[in-house]
Amino acid sequence: MYHELLLPDIRQMIDEGDEAGLREFCDILHPAAAAEVLREMDPARVWQVLAFAPMETRVEIFEHLGLPHQVELVDEIDRDRLSKIIEAMSSDDRADLLGRMDDEQVEQLLPLVTKAERADIRRLLSYPEESAGSIMSTGYASLREETFVRDALLQLRSQAPKKETIYYIFVLDDGGRLEGIVTLRDLILAKPDKVVRDIMNRDVISVRVDEDQEHVAREVARYNFLAMPVVDNQNRLVGIVTHDDAMDIVREEADEDVQRMGAVEPLQDDYIDTGAATLAWKRGKWLLFLAVVALFTAEVLDRFEETSAKHVWAVLFLPLVLASGGNAGSQSATLVIRSLALSQDRRQNRLLGLLGRELIVGLILGGSLALLGFVVAATWFERPVLQALMVAMTVFLVVIFGTISGLVLPFATRRVGLDPALMSTPLITALVDIAGVLLYYGLALWLLDVLG
Repeated sequence: MYHELLLPDIRQMIDEGDEAGLREFCDILHPAAAAEVLREMDPARVWQVLAFAPMETRVEIFEHLGLPHQVELVDEIDRDRLSKIIEAMSSDDRADLLGRMDDEQVEQLLPLVTKAERADIRRLLSYPEESAGSIMSTGYASLREETFVRDALLQLRSQAPKKETIYYIFVLDDGGRLEGIVTLRDLILAKPDKVVRDIMNRDVISVRVDEDQEHVAREVARYNFLAMPVVDNQNRLVGIVTHDDAMDIVREEADEDVQRMGAVEPLQDDYIDTGAATLAWKRGKWLLFLAVVALFTAEVLDRFEETSAKHVWAVLFLPLVLASGGNAGSQSATLVIRSLALSQDRRQNRLLGLLGRELIVGLILGGSLALLGFVVAATWFERPVLQALMVAMTVFLVVIFGTISGLVLPFATRRVGLDPALMSTPLITALVDIAGVLLYYGLALWLLDVLG
């Protein structure tokens, strides 16, 4: 790892004031690799290193440090130097940083930024969180449709240093409305005396500025775009979402789904960068809720106290019944929630078709586990055949119930406008436990009394 090899040398260079060595460190290493080393250092020393990097390199390294570290660093630098870094950052990255900073800090900082950049910052900060507008970049290349190809290439050469990408060039009218798109390859291959309108593609796929960022990321992945244009309600181009930003969103949303499925409120930062108090709060809310749900299982058991006392042997197989149903439900929920999150295909909307398939799966799994339960109860625990049959029947029914619940509950959650991942696997397990106790003590043992 870079930090293990270079950290001692970097600290020594700082202590000795080795300007040439620190400058070489910033110039030679990739910004991401340099950031990996600097993450292990305190903010004051990070700025001592970055002071010897050219502004462009300094900003690239700063952007790779990640939001939690950036927030720590802004408190260790004066506002004048910070304003220069904010101006040079890509528009989406600086909007993320300013969104994390205190409002008072932002208001003190904005007057030091150029008027054009200040207007851009305020516009990006005004968009709803997790919308296309909040993650887009305003650094796009544009042309007019009447521009000759030879002139277009000259214009792009002057635009390139300040743009996020110039491979996609968006064709706009005088009002900023999106008329078409042309690629850099199209321009290079076209004859110089051609005009842009003759080679541009007018069938442009775009997203609205207020659309959810997860939908935008899926659209970028669906069409395999390098950048997705973002337009307002009048079809005016306001920004782009690049492929790397879309990948970050997909990764963030996947992390959130995994955390919710594990009964943890999504973390704003990485686990390593999250404090103990925040972790306790994010996890404790769900644990408290699940504890309350589990109390219903205890209440159900209490209601069947008399039955339980009459059939003391039955408690031996209660873990098998509950574990079989809960695990089957967790499996279904995990597969369904992930499928809904990825929108793998349109079959996800065919609930009845999926219900039939899960029922078949439940019958197969339930039958297998029921056979296992019967054999174990009858041979290992030497229970009478009738008692072994009751255990097998309960396992069979609970597995089917758990399998169907794991499918239906995420769909129902999405239908009411909530994230399907809220149906976490611990919650599915807790709900199936209640049903398992009801089936075991309320049905199976009642039938045993009737038949016995």
